[in-house]
Amino acid sequence: MLDILSRYWWAYVVRGILAILFGILAYAWPGITLATLIIFFGAYVLIDGILLLINTIGNWGERDDRWLLLLEGLLGVGIGVITLVVPGITAVLLIFYIAAWSLATGVLEIAAAIRLRKEIENEWWLILSGVVSILFAILLMVFPNAGALGLIWLIATYAIIFGVILIIAGVKLRGLRFRFKGATAKS
Repeated sequence: MLDILSRYWWAYVVRGILAILFGILAYAWPGITLATLIIFFGAYVLIDGILLLINTIGNWGERDDRWLLLLEGLLGVGIGVITLVVPGITAVLLIFYIAAWSLATGVLEIAAAIRLRKEIENEWWLILSGVVSILFAILLMVFPNAGALGLIWLIATYAIIFGVILIIAGVKLRGLRFRFKGATAKS
């Protein structure tokens, strides 16, 4: 499983970069309308889900955790499509969509990281990304009536933190990939 993850290290980095860009855009334009925020969020979640599905389906026969990752990817694609197809949803529904997606993603990231504990050390970066997602979902559920600006800043902060963690995890997986290639070449 670790060989598969390290082969697609770039997907974590791309997901992280997209999350950071989304967060920066949300901070740069705090007067952004809710409709634009919905489109940004929908596009981000859709692309994130597609990248996860590519990673999962590309290695279907080699993965033990394929159903967890498939579920996480499908959830991202589904929430992204719903958000983009029905952009006129209210702020409350947007909060519900974001919280549901973030909570499910967090739980599934932690489950995948726990499975990795058998194969690598320092898997806590993946666990941390799951914990951050769950905490973000809880904040959205506890404060559902936050103003649009507060919501934008909360989402932007989450996206940047989550993106940095994904990039770090991707870089660590890239390093493992080169270690696997070196070990294979020496054999």
